[in-house]
Amino acid sequence: MPPEDDRSLIARIAGGDPDALPPLVARHRDAAWRVIRMRVADDATAEDALQETFLGVWRGAAGFSGDAPVRSWILAMARRQAARTWRRRAGEPQQTEPLANLGKAAGWGGPDPELAASRAEQDHLLHRALDRLPPEDREVITLRDLEGLSGPEAAEALKIGLPALKSRLHRARLRLMAELRENLEGPHVD
Repeated sequence: MPPEDDRSLIARIAGGDPDALPPLVARHRDAAWRVIRMRVADDATAEDALQETFLGVWRGAAGFSGDAPVRSWILAMARRQAARTWRRRAGEPQQTEPLANLGKAAGWGGPDPELAASRAEQDHLLHRALDRLPPEDREVITLRDLEGLSGPEAAEALKIGLPALKSRLHRARLRLMAELRENLEGPHVD
């Protein structure tokens, strides 16, 4: 039997069926986590925001209009929850935690330690560059390039128009490339 589609699960949640939430969470948890984690300072805060996001899905399922894909709706909720969480925690000391799993980055379970080390270094450079971007740039890159949302889906999740999304994404990618270049070559002097 094929898995139930997102819209059917949302309809069941709206009807009060608690068994419909776990498959929806399983399907979208990782994407929501990445959207939230790019906006908040630490894993514990991100976990709180993730839980609040799916509570919001439970509470708001009856209000889901169906105009956008369920995934975009959930990621938009995750983005708003991360912003609320970030505002509540503003002023707390900023903690920086690695984004990659240390065992995986170290190459455990991989057939080629050299390749694993190279990938870990690339991953580290990318995450370091992403961490140095403003939250707005991180979220647009996360939605489009890491989560693979289409332009219209990402625009819906961010509640902006498609032309604004394209402009924001272009600038964010340029900033990311500048950060990567600086990480690889050192500060650029004109």
